[in-house]
Amino acid sequence: MTVSITSPVTGGAQTGLTSPTYTLTADTAPEANGRQWAVTALGGTQTGVVSHSVASPFTITMWKPKNPRVLGNPNVNTGVVANVPNNTYKLIVRKGVIPLAGQPSRTAVFTLQMDVPAGADSADSEDIRAALSLLVGSANQVSSGIGDTLVSGIL
Repeated sequence: MTVSITSPVTGGAQTGLTSPTYTLTADTAPEANGRQWAVTALGGTQTGVVSHSVASPFTITMWKPKNPRVLGNPNVNTGVVANVPNNTYKLIVRKGVIPLAGQPSRTAVFTLQMDVPAGADSADSEDIRAALSLLVGSANQVSSGIGDTLVSGIL
């Protein structure tokens, strides 16, 4: 994989967090088709936030398909490829959170899933990159608003 997150990571703007940064350490992903890092230290002001532990995980994992699919052959009569499979990539953050004071930590899971039609990687790579660029840029731009929505339930 070419994904290699560089530590420290500067976090997106969030209500209540000032200049958040995350120091990462390479970790072992649960499966061979993933690459994982654990958050071992926090920077900025993040009152109440804890770094990774067994009881309260804080990891980020990038997954690629175990068996990448390829585009099938077009129908000899119509020229149309009837079955276009997707290759699914995921970026997953796991964070231990406390559901109620005094209760044990539970794991929140945030998943970004990217489904790319087979063949588009070579036939239309620039549009794949443009879609990802918009997604990442928009998420960064509205990071604080997304956080507020996850906490308040108000969109």
